[in-house]
Amino acid sequence: MKPTLFDNVQLGMRIAQEEIFGPVLSILPFRDAEEALEIANGVSYGLVAAIWTRDIGKAHRLASQIKAGQIFINNYFGGGVGTPFGGYKKSGFGREKGMEALLSYTQVKNVCVTLD
Repeated sequence: MKPTLFDNVQLGMRIAQEEIFGPVLSILPFRDAEEALEIANGVSYGLVAAIWTRDIGKAHRLASQIKAGQIFINNYFGGGVGTPFGGYKKSGFGREKGMEALLSYTQVKNVCVTLD
C-alpha cells in the first residue's frame, strides 16, 4: 500500500482501533490536551505514541498519562539499541532492547545466610 492519510476518522472506527503496521496515518481531530489523551488511551493497544508541541511541559504531562510503551516528543522513531521497546495492553510482548530486555532473561533470587 502506498503511504495513505485517512481523515474524518472517529475513535470508534476500526481503523482507529487496530494497529496497522504500514504507511498509514489516521487523523482524529481534538480540541484540547484532555481530549487528545482520551483518544490516545481509548484503544486496546499501546505500542507507540507521538506528541508534537512547542509546550514541552504539557508534552511530559501527557506522556506520563498515555498508556503506551514508547512516547516520542517532537520526533518519531527516536532512540537506539539502549532504548527499551514494547507496548502496553494488547501491544507487543515483553520488552526488547536495553536493560529491560536483559532483565526478561533473568530470574531474581534472594539468598539470606546467618554466619554465627
